[in-house]
Amino acid sequence: TNYIEGRRACAEALDARIPLRRALVAASAKERDRALDELIVRLEGAGVAIEYVPRDRLDGRSSHGAHQGIMLEVEPYEYAELTDIVAAAGEGDALILLLDHVTDEGNFGAIVRTAEVVGAAGVIIASTRAAQVGTAAYKTSAGAVLHIPIARVPNLATTVEQLKEAGFWVGAATEHAHDDVWHAPMEGRVCLVMGSEDNGVSALVRKRCDFECKLPQRGRVESLNVAQATTALCYEWLRRTMAKVNDAS
Repeated sequence: TNYIEGRRACAEALDARIPLRRALVAASAKERDRALDELIVRLEGAGVAIEYVPRDRLDGRSSHGAHQGIMLEVEPYEYAELTDIVAAAGEGDALILLLDHVTDEGNFGAIVRTAEVVGAAGVIIASTRAAQVGTAAYKTSAGAVLHIPIARVPNLATTVEQLKEAGFWVGAATEHAHDDVWHAPMEGRVCLVMGSEDNGVSALVRKRCDFECKLPQRGRVESLNVAQATTALCYEWLRRTMAKVNDAS
């Protein structure tokens, strides 16, 4: 069963009109305030069944204990197809994120949030051995999983080839790259490949990519985590895209 937890994510779920089975709300008066009461009124208006439960029941279902007194039980997430993301990209400049077995759902949700904020066409994940859309992803994405297509594919290397055929320049983010992101071709139609927390981008996928890049650094820490690195790289693509638009005008 999928749950959305936290008031903002629950409000986003209502705004997106995703199918909701029921709402679990903390029964204790200590949990109630105006914001939660207003959210309950919205749920009632949408015809969502509300069940008042002890807080420890919410705690037991919560992925990180930050449910803020409310959780929504939802229908399983409806993933997009790869063709849907390519169609959403249109014909011009576009960004797609391909995650090579990112396993932490919190990182995954944060990446989806970044993708939505910068205007990416979609996010592609592996159908196995990878974080999926679940409670933590709803929470850490601040509801962004509801606003951007996410596709699951059985073979990432094959998907890279399909994206190249669709006109995308595919780049792998890896610490082994020769070029930093400032000197990489991060403009136009780009598919950015981000690797897993432990192993990075796999050798098989790297061989299929058109270029590789890394973030420059001056400090001693080995690198940023995958979610932080994705944000930095995505904003470099956005910076160049916006500069091109400004130059054209």
